[in-house]
Amino acid sequence: MLEDSKVKSEKVQDIITGLQTLSLIEAVELVSTIEETFGVSVSETVATAGVAMSTANPAVQEVEEKTEFNVTLEEFPPDQKIAILKVVRTLTGFGLKESKALVESVPKVIQEDVSKEVAEDSKNQLEAAGAKVSLT
Repeated sequence: MLEDSKVKSEKVQDIITGLQTLSLIEAVELVSTIEETFGVSVSETVATAGVAMSTANPAVQEVEEKTEFNVTLEEFPPDQKIAILKVVRTLTGFGLKESKALVESVPKVIQEDVSKEVAEDSKNQLEAAGAKVSLT
């Protein structure tokens, strides 16, 4: 194990070698003695270090996966307006007048707080009709 480690100090290597030979009871006794001698608590120190590491290093923090998306119609070619209107009507359930008003006011959110699958499907339908779409 020592050959693989990056420990350079001979004194530290000697301590590590000594620690490897300790029984479980001796290791517990060592921890207890270190706590008494230096006035520290290993369990509190480990917990504090863990919290400090997780708050200091964003990579350690858990990243919550986004589950709800907004589908936004960004723009579309004027010659594709009718095709876009048909898709918007299908996706929203709006009538022709409401769909036309929504399409003509781009960029505009078409669907709010939908699942990833629904958002991807809506995006694909709108893009197939010629629109530029974003998911947020």
